[in-house]
Amino acid sequence: MHNRTEHDSLGDETLPNNAWYGIQTLRALRNFNTSGVPIHHFQDLINTLTMVKEASAEANHELGLLSSKKANAIRQACMRIREGELHNQFVVDLIQGGAGTSTNMNANEVIANLALSVMGHEKGEYQYLHPNNDVNKSQSANDAYATATRLSIVLSTQTLTHALSSIKKSLKTKSEEFAQTPLIRSAHLQDTVIKMLGSEFKDFTLSLEKEIVNIQSACTQLCAVNLDSTSHDHANNTHPDYSQSAIKHLTRISSLPITPEKGSTDNESSMEVFVKISAIQRKLAIKLSKICSEICILSNDPLTNFNEINLPVAQAGSSLVPGVSSPVIPEAVSQTAFQVIGHDVTVCMAAEAGSQQLNAMEPVIIYNILNSMKMLSSAIYMLDHRCIRGITSNNPPIQLNIPDNRLLAALMPTLSYGTHPLNHLSSAAANTSPMKTAI
Repeated sequence: MHNRTEHDSLGDETLPNNAWYGIQTLRALRNFNTSGVPIHHFQDLINTLTMVKEASAEANHELGLLSSKKANAIRQACMRIREGELHNQFVVDLIQGGAGTSTNMNANEVIANLALSVMGHEKGEYQYLHPNNDVNKSQSANDAYATATRLSIVLSTQTLTHALSSIKKSLKTKSEEFAQTPLIRSAHLQDTVIKMLGSEFKDFTLSLEKEIVNIQSACTQLCAVNLDSTSHDHANNTHPDYSQSAIKHLTRISSLPITPEKGSTDNESSMEVFVKISAIQRKLAIKLSKICSEICILSNDPLTNFNEINLPVAQAGSSLVPGVSSPVIPEAVSQTAFQVIGHDVTVCMAAEAGSQQLNAMEPVIIYNILNSMKMLSSAIYMLDHRCIRGITSNNPPIQLNIPDNRLLAALMPTLSYGTHPLNHLSSAAANTSPMKTAI
């Protein structure tokens, strides 16, 4: 295998010639071995990084800052990566020091070397097209990385909202299927009034519907991006029209409603929009775990006066009690929810750690939000397809297990407290006398 030598401000390094990344990515590989999760674990992040780089090249070309030859090569390289090429070359650990600089440089170097190939040059021949001078022109990690991470979350929410829409449809179907199936409602784990099983599933549906609206609202805020943070640094004389041009091209490339962010300096430090989307994920996780707890209780053993519903059998149960099948799908979803709640704690702590005009902890924020997005999407699909759709009602036991004292609640609209008939019936129920006899 042939090697090549590259140079940066720290000196020379040797890279294998089959590596499409460069010297700064190599240094980051050596420095950061934290989560074990590289950038290519999240395809949406790779795609949005290339969108930002392509939009920047288009803007720089439009403003006369980049030649047509270089702009076209960068454009082709970005498009090929979005089509699936070289994803395995995005190798830097997502949790890294430097506020995302290493991720930004990993993208710059892979795009630059692929663009060099398009131009007919060898990897590392940066005199023809440079990762910093050309691919990263008019940018810094403060704007390019921050914008790409926001848009990667937006793309990830599309999978999550699709999963939510699917399970919402399944829950609605069950609410209609069980509309006439009676159910004893509980409070303090004690039987109270009679309701319909379908209303329980309707409540689940309405609860998740609210979260779809919340996610869509957060996406609008995430699409407000900051592509002019370099202009805040007087050492970088970015063209005054760069941000407007880059946003125009990014809107076209991404097909997302991109707008310029207001108050960007504060948000770079506070991570406000990331805290918001993480809180939405946490709330959704809590709701999912609550739904799983409810259906597990409803499907409990018939000898304990539950067993209102039957869950589909996913796998063989305990070796201790042959024939018993555990509710493994709801259990797995609840555990996923607990992990997502933990991710939110990390996001909050990292957001608080921002100092002055920058938050160097953004990489761990993105790592946790994207992880939560992927875990929630997978868990919802699993719950929907492996559990909710196969639920059946255990109608006869529900009807037979309605105790006499719960029938009393059904008479409340006709009777009132303190009346002689109600006192008589309450006494009969307390003494376990047959209700029909008492009536």
